[in-house]
Amino acid sequence: MASRVTFIGAGNMASAIIGGMIDDGHPATAITATSPSDAFLAPVHERFGIHTDTDNVAAVRDADVVVLAVKPQVMRDVCEGLRDSLQRQRPLVISVAAGLTAETLDHWLGGGLPLIRCMPNTPSLVGAGAAGLYANAHVSEAQRRLATELLEAVGLVEWVDDEALLDAVTAVSGSGPAYFFLMFEAMEEAGVKLGLPAETARRLAIQTALGAARMAQTSDQAPEQLKRNVMSPGGTTERAIEHLEQAGLRQALLDAMDACAARAREMAEELGTH
Repeated sequence: MASRVTFIGAGNMASAIIGGMIDDGHPATAITATSPSDAFLAPVHERFGIHTDTDNVAAVRDADVVVLAVKPQVMRDVCEGLRDSLQRQRPLVISVAAGLTAETLDHWLGGGLPLIRCMPNTPSLVGAGAAGLYANAHVSEAQRRLATELLEAVGLVEWVDDEALLDAVTAVSGSGPAYFFLMFEAMEEAGVKLGLPAETARRLAIQTALGAARMAQTSDQAPEQLKRNVMSPGGTTERAIEHLEQAGLRQALLDAMDACAARAREMAEELGTH
């Protein structure tokens, strides 16, 4: 029998995971999503055919998995409202909220529950996500496999054994899509300055990134070697790469990702006061 999964929150990320699960064959009848507003839930029900409810406690009553997909700022109230029910049932809890540690969530939920933190990213909305997962000591191997199965419905899943590494995951993949969007923006601007129509430059930049990502994903060569394969000695690509290196692109990216991880740690401190 399919695992019964309840999503507390029915926003974009919850909808992305629900859609991926259904596409993977998970029955819609085994999925429930909640929101304070019936008006918000109606299109979710119509789109996916899942159960919906405005009552969080009723929605989790028979759940095997509860996915916490609400904004971090309201998470404490949500967790404390579910605490008694979840302590009785002891389902697997998966949080997709940024900046809230497993310890903080466990405290709000009354302690001792199997809990997984997931750091997804926005390409999950198109089935091409990348997520880092961390499990606390109460999560069984079967529950880890179940979480992997559910979240692979929208992309790549990578586990980390140290929760602190989720800050690095945030820096690489959580915030990473914006780095590439910035690159597209800059390449489009450069293409226009070189005489191309903006739409042409944009399409070429995005398709080039897609092709490069596919090559990197399917090749047994490291990105460094793939880069060298494009660089003929004395050629156009070599000159472009030399300029990027001399301009400090590599160090700027390292500094940006350090700042990103540091902000993730700060957010955990700001949001996680017991």
